[in-house]
Amino acid sequence: MKIAIYGQNYQGNTHPSVRVLLDIVVQKKLNVYIEADFFNLIQKEDKDIRKYDAFHTFKELDNTFELLISIGGDGTILRAITYVRNLGIPIVGINTGRLGFLATIQINQIDKAISNILEKRYKISERSLLSIETHPENKDILHTNFALNEIAVSRKNTTSMITVATHLNEEYLTSYWADGLIVSTPTGSTGYSLSCGGPVISPDANNFVLTPIAPHNLSARPLVIPDATQITLKVDGREEEYLISLDSRIATLTNSTVVTIKKADFKIKMVELLDESFIETLRKKLLWGEDKRN
Repeated sequence: MKIAIYGQNYQGNTHPSVRVLLDIVVQKKLNVYIEADFFNLIQKEDKDIRKYDAFHTFKELDNTFELLISIGGDGTILRAITYVRNLGIPIVGINTGRLGFLATIQINQIDKAISNILEKRYKISERSLLSIETHPENKDILHTNFALNEIAVSRKNTTSMITVATHLNEEYLTSYWADGLIVSTPTGSTGYSLSCGGPVISPDANNFVLTPIAPHNLSARPLVIPDATQITLKVDGREEEYLISLDSRIATLTNSTVVTIKKADFKIKMVELLDESFIETLRKKLLWGEDKRN
């Protein structure tokens, strides 16, 4: 089995998780490739890692890979999808971060999780993505013009609010007077959107949600829309530029830029163990039912 391993740092909880994982894949004699920058970081921080010198490295992925293992938090997985793109490579996340709605495997579960995956005892959750076009084109987002969690526009270099004129399928919806606007997928509904008052949406729902960031129009509320909707945004404000973020990737756009957002033409495959469920994850991560009155 040809496996890719991706991570962003080698500190704190990541260190023991990496060592456990690498020991397991060596024991199981798997064909392992580690992302080149991550492997260089491991070698720099851990001299004992040289016993893994036989591992290959990668800078790009292709369709010969059968699995990508992400070590970190949900943010690491969001970075990992820029390698996977539309290749259809399943992703499993080992959680060394905090909440971990996507990265759900704990360090004491790594051996069991890898064994289950090798034995094909898992399920695949397909996650919708957002894609973006800008007019005029912006080179910073042209080649990674997709997001798994959300696309958000927000103010830049000012404390003043911006106005986000919003059209759905070319029909005018409203102009949000706010710090910004989040367009979220069901996967991203437990992220930035949730912290701004947006709803939790089941990952398999065919919806997106528009969530204003600190809106001054007090009647503005999160809006759930079908994921077949084309969303067009035009920003205005006191400054000539604003920020746009695709998951954790940020670019600067001018106020004359028109942003078009729609459902991407591919999905990301997330590996889930058979004893996992989204509802169980919600209970654990959001502490639902922890109130003693329940």
